[in-house]
Amino acid sequence: MSSSIHSSPDPEKRAHYDARASKEDPERVVGDIADFEDHEVFKQDADVNFRTVGWPRASVIFLKVIFATGVLSIPVAMASLGAVGGALSVLGWSALNTYTAMIQGDFRNKHPGCHSIADMAREVGGNWMKEITGGLFIIAYVLCTGSGILGVSIALNALSTHAACTVWWSFIATIIVASTASVRKFHQIGWLTWAGFASIFTAVLIVVIAVTQRDRPAAAPQTGPYELGYYVIAYPTFAAGMVASCTIFVSSAGTSAFLPVISEMRNPRDYRKALFVCMGIVTAAYLSFSLVVYRWCGTWVASPSLGSAGHTIKMVAYGIGLVGLIVSACLYLHVAAKYCFVRLLRNTRHLQENTWQHWTTWLGLTFGLASISFILAEAIPVFNYLLALTGSICFAPLAIMLPGWLWLHDHMAYMKGNALQQVAFWFHVFLIPLGAFFCVGGTYGVILEIIEAYASGLIGAAFSCADNSGST
Repeated sequence: MSSSIHSSPDPEKRAHYDARASKEDPERVVGDIADFEDHEVFKQDADVNFRTVGWPRASVIFLKVIFATGVLSIPVAMASLGAVGGALSVLGWSALNTYTAMIQGDFRNKHPGCHSIADMAREVGGNWMKEITGGLFIIAYVLCTGSGILGVSIALNALSTHAACTVWWSFIATIIVASTASVRKFHQIGWLTWAGFASIFTAVLIVVIAVTQRDRPAAAPQTGPYELGYYVIAYPTFAAGMVASCTIFVSSAGTSAFLPVISEMRNPRDYRKALFVCMGIVTAAYLSFSLVVYRWCGTWVASPSLGSAGHTIKMVAYGIGLVGLIVSACLYLHVAAKYCFVRLLRNTRHLQENTWQHWTTWLGLTFGLASISFILAEAIPVFNYLLALTGSICFAPLAIMLPGWLWLHDHMAYMKGNALQQVAFWFHVFLIPLGAFFCVGGTYGVILEIIEAYASGLIGAAFSCADNSGST
């Protein structure tokens, strides 16, 4: 429900919306687009106008949300699944995540009062479902922020050759990430997303080229025989397979972060354009980059993968990619803080006015959630395990189960429709148990792997000063 403190669009703007609506959909009732605007969370005539993002900039924001963590973790997952299994997993999960992102965006635009995935959950399941989903959303992006902080600390360790305690680098990373995330509008951090995407893409490309120029992987024994560990088809244990699958799944599953961006788009109905551009680039890059790195590094691939081509290339790659790692963590934190911010100040004048309540709430959320992310990054200091845990606990419900339910909510008539409609109906029903299996099985597998990693010494103590970049 729109707040009474905001005025409706002016008559000229309403006429423009109505004309466009009639052109796009002759059956649409005149006034629907104006009603759409009336129910938007952010109004375009307020003191602070959040509605300034065009679809090209939205596509770059989406790219930066998705790209960094996935491209750094997928080569490690392929070491468990093999080339064929890994490639099919990348294609399959990318396709499913693109489709469920379409469901979320279409549902959101049919219900424009929805700012987040939690608001959409309320539409289908009431307030209790909204609170559960909101909690998962916050946990997901706090964990993602933690993985970003961990990535930045690894980069700082690599660039300094572990010149200081890792906890200190993580703390510095947290302050930087919280400060950049405190910029209020997605439009204002738009230039950061361009710089971030360019930096991480360039860094990964350098590593991909560099690994093909080596006689053997940098982490492998440099003399004598060794086993590359490259398999076309691999046969992992259940736990290892679930961790790898969760890692690949989560690499493109953060589409619920797109929804708050839609609320800040000048025209939210351009969402699909931005989505298809983003996911097309992401899928092509994931598949090509990860297959090349895995083919040349095998089981000797580093986590994150920027460290896979030797010490010198690692320093170059982290130096170039540092901006991208910071921007990724910044966006994750911004999304989580913006959700809480809107929940707390929605339907009050403080949401879009420069009051002290506005700024205190916003800065308290960015720095408070960043502090929690810092603690989690130090408690689970292995990049791919942190991502896999995020995928199984949070994104399996958010990106698989809930989109299936959202579609069913708007298409219940398909259950008794023609044959094709019934197939579509039962496919979306199937998404719910699929997500539940991945949530339970994935979490079980990740926990087993984390326990084993602690027992074997792969993971040191929490809040350890030890080098996490492999530079010393």
